[in-house]
Amino acid sequence: MEQIIATVRGFDGALVVIPEPGGDFPELAWGDAFFSYASDGQMPQNVQPYGTIVTKNYPDDAASDLDPPGRWRVNIHVDRATFRELTGEEPRRLSRRRDYAAADSVMPHPVYGALGWISVVNPGERATDTVVQLLRGAHDAARARSERRHEPGRSLEND
Repeated sequence: MEQIIATVRGFDGALVVIPEPGGDFPELAWGDAFFSYASDGQMPQNVQPYGTIVTKNYPDDAASDLDPPGRWRVNIHVDRATFRELTGEEPRRLSRRRDYAAADSVMPHPVYGALGWISVVNPGERATDTVVQLLRGAHDAARARSERRHEPGRSLEND
């Protein structure tokens, strides 16, 4: 987990937020990591992170069995073509049964797969390189969206 966080921190313009007790984030998010593109180092407003690492089950998201010690999951938003290549399915047409608790396997996110999110529980030898490549791609896509939003003369109505 620390290796992936350190890698993302090395991306130009990356903002990695890891909520801790006493901050502005809800207790449920403490210890998790949120990856965003933020050239100014400030948390983007009205923009979802492009990736996360979660270290525990969330309400309505327990299929990955993250509560036992040492279990965690990286989640990455990908484009439709990448999702199809990785899963063999369209994001909004998921029908295959999966073991969402299986470690080191790339698969649709158990809750947000239909929205183009993939996930990997405890990336290891098989999936770590793929995870890093996907995070790099998601970061670059987030940077491109940010640059388009901040083009001179662009209004919010164009987004």
